[in-house]
Amino acid sequence: IYSESKSVEFISQLQASLQWEPDELIMFGKLLTMRRKVAWVGDPNCSYTYSGIKKSPQNWTPELLSIKSKVEEVAQAEFNSCLLNLYHDGEDGMGWHSDDEKELDPHSPIASLSLGATRKFALRHKKDKETVSLFLENGSALIMYVPTQEYWQHALLKTKTVSEARINLTFRKIHLRDE
Repeated sequence: IYSESKSVEFISQLQASLQWEPDELIMFGKLLTMRRKVAWVGDPNCSYTYSGIKKSPQNWTPELLSIKSKVEEVAQAEFNSCLLNLYHDGEDGMGWHSDDEKELDPHSPIASLSLGATRKFALRHKKDKETVSLFLENGSALIMYVPTQEYWQHALLKTKTVSEARINLTFRKIHLRDE
């Protein structure tokens, strides 16, 4: 949905305008710091917890609001938050998971925008383990409509063949308590 030059411009803006932090997880009693960095952005009160990590939202930046508007148009849905992942190169990845945390509106799609390096994205059916893979290119959008999270897991597979950075933006709708 975005050209190569616009995507490169967004990468620079997002890296400069957001506070990026690595996730820290406790696994087998040890504190692990992930190499990949994340930023959580959203409307007020859009906190989000995944893997035992609670995120409070940073404010929307002008470029993120512009991207959000375009993604909402493509997805035909409204979003109130965005999880951004900064993958330094192909050595950074994301294991098999579903985006099914309790704060997420189960009736809303999740829209994923890729900026930077082309990466292989895989989907695996929860029951029969069938896998489907596709390459997410610079400036491309992938919309995961309901019931994708219910029946499928997804992963960003690691690779030694990618040396460039990638930022992935996943727009979501958080269920607010007062709704």
